[in-house]
Amino acid sequence: MSQKSLNRRHFAGALAGLAAAQSARSEDPAQRTKFYMMQTFQLRQGTQLARLHEWLSKAYLPQLSKIHSGPQIVLESLIAPHNPQLLLIVGYSSFEQIAAIHSKMDADKEVAAAFAKVERDPEPLFDNQINALLEATPYSPEVVMQKHDKPRLFELRTYHSPTWTQHGAVHERFAGPEIKVFHKCGIHPILYTSTIFGTNMPNLTYLIPFESLAAREKAWDAFAVDPDWIKARKESIDKGGQIVAVTDLSIYRASAYSPVS
Repeated sequence: MSQKSLNRRHFAGALAGLAAAQSARSEDPAQRTKFYMMQTFQLRQGTQLARLHEWLSKAYLPQLSKIHSGPQIVLESLIAPHNPQLLLIVGYSSFEQIAAIHSKMDADKEVAAAFAKVERDPEPLFDNQINALLEATPYSPEVVMQKHDKPRLFELRTYHSPTWTQHGAVHERFAGPEIKVFHKCGIHPILYTSTIFGTNMPNLTYLIPFESLAAREKAWDAFAVDPDWIKARKESIDKGGQIVAVTDLSIYRASAYSPVS
């Protein structure tokens, strides 16, 4: 058995254990997305990007779409700490669903054959893979599976808080005044999450589509001077201190084959 299969089986087993620890209840497949698997593939200049696009677009995503109707987003980095890189985000309704889908994909012979094909090149398919499991916040909208004529830009923002108490304060500010100001200024994130497994915890991670870099700049400029935002930020700092210690941001372009573009 390959190391890739062992890793995926270990991950599926861990999720199954978490699911078993939850109180028993029936799961409605049509319920809202509760979790997102975010896989970051760090690449080098050369053939890796084209080969990874080929595997995702011609093998992995077509097979995944046959057994899973949850949100699927594929993004290619434009501005990020590591370039090039590819981001795959898939939404699920439960731990049980994540484990079941990953087990089915791991056993899929067509996906395995396609992966073996792209791995035959002397250069590895990717240099590094970073996985994170994110939990949708109660105020996170449901991602709409919709393609645009022109793939949009997506800004990924992660706000790391010094303590879990301050992390909770960040969520309170978002759920209260901040999202209202976002929408007023033309900022419409498609998901808000907290990281369950990953780096720089505790954090709030959210994803924002923009039509262009100019539209992004205009929206953030308006947000920075909005009086409601200035008031909300001051009130949160007066109450809980600097509740966001570090902000990480990257900008991506949706791939042409991404179900959400």
